[in-house]
Amino acid sequence: MSKKHEPVRMCIATRRLQPATKLLRVVVDPADPTRIIPDPKRIMPGRGAWITPTLVACEQAESRRAFGRALRVSAKVDTSHVRKYIAVVETTMPAGKAVSEKD
Repeated sequence: MSKKHEPVRMCIATRRLQPATKLLRVVVDPADPTRIIPDPKRIMPGRGAWITPTLVACEQAESRRAFGRALRVSAKVDTSHVRKYIAVVETTMPAGKAVSEKD
């Protein structure tokens, strides 16, 4: 039997390819085009970007302005919702566990 194909995405912070299940999808908030929000279920419409769900990666992406570039937002973006979500995930999930809520 052949292995099932697993989608691979690039983290906007680390620029490393990883299975999509290990990354967090983020999108622009439809209500506020300068706010970036997490999309753990991967169902929100629009362009998405993928990030390693750690605060270190979030800080790295912010310093590189990777959120705005990846999501094609020219204004300064608010990533506080993503930071809060990652902080909760880091404290509640065991290391190496996937962030996917699709299951």
